[in-house]
Amino acid sequence: MSQFFPTQPGYRALRERFLKAATELGADLSEYPHPLAGPFGERLFTDVAWIGPPDARKVLVALSGTHGVEGYYGSDCQSRWLESLKGRALHEGVAVLMIHLINPWGTAWMRRVNEDNLDQNRNYLNFARPLPDNRAYREVHPLYACEQLRGPLRDRADALFNAAIAERGWPGLMSVVEAGQYEFADGLFYGGKGPSWSNRTLRSIVARHLSGVEVAACFDLHTGAGDYGHPMLMSIVESGYPALEDAQALFGPWLFTLITGANQISATGVAATSTGYTSQMLLDALPGVHLMPFVIECGTYPGAEVHQHLRDDHWLHLHGDPLDETGRAIKRGLLEQFYPADPDWQEVVWVRTRQIWEKALAALPGIRP
Repeated sequence: MSQFFPTQPGYRALRERFLKAATELGADLSEYPHPLAGPFGERLFTDVAWIGPPDARKVLVALSGTHGVEGYYGSDCQSRWLESLKGRALHEGVAVLMIHLINPWGTAWMRRVNEDNLDQNRNYLNFARPLPDNRAYREVHPLYACEQLRGPLRDRADALFNAAIAERGWPGLMSVVEAGQYEFADGLFYGGKGPSWSNRTLRSIVARHLSGVEVAACFDLHTGAGDYGHPMLMSIVESGYPALEDAQALFGPWLFTLITGANQISATGVAATSTGYTSQMLLDALPGVHLMPFVIECGTYPGAEVHQHLRDDHWLHLHGDPLDETGRAIKRGLLEQFYPADPDWQEVVWVRTRQIWEKALAALPGIRP
């Protein structure tokens, strides 16, 4: 159990369960040690499991923990599915690749971001090119740098925050904040100045396991946006891609394709104005693969409520102690926003995630580039 919360599994328990399930399937396992430790001194790893023939040309990929605290959902589903595969034979020429907690620091410390306060889904960029310039964020950045969790300074920041909502509307304000910014390392949705450890690690995993395959369906697992208990199946990309027709044929109206760009607005709760998403990086990194990049985004609480908890956790990162009473209360609140304790929520998102994976696994043998 977690030393943060006695009722929830912590990073160690998530990892142990995943490794046990993968080992019992005879998976080819590899680990990528993170340079930093967890909050209680535990070593951190991204673990990779390959299930199936080593020369498989068609692969189902499941990636968890891009946003650390969201890895609780992702890890649970990965382990459950591996457990359910025991005793089953995969189709000939098909393999499953599980990438477990690509941002292990964020999962262990119960943060959405990584060790550098960096949002992984704003970091997959070509840093040799000029970075996006989110000038509008500069106006609201002071709201997120407030030195008080409660008190007159926070009250003033809240008043200014509400005024910004009145001026721009909630979607308009979030299109600025969530677009990502590359100027303030102490701000929200910071994309960084270069590739993060998780970025470099994922590229290494992809090059090792996927560069020679023919067809791949990759599922990046997320929570926190959308209606409560509703897992949205999405493809989040900058433009159409060669396998899009196959993706649409496979899932039909269940699949929502979100094209990102500077002036895009989405009603899904997922930022359409941002760049640096995992899905687009995979397409760029694997030009020779007939790749279908998917996102499963499981809705939790209303966006304004989730954002309030992100602000509190951001204050904790800048000014507090995650292990004192206030810090633990903030962590409990943040975990609830991204992995509700409600057993019905947990069961619904697992069942739907399993359905999606089973459908893709059954379809892979018939998909031709």
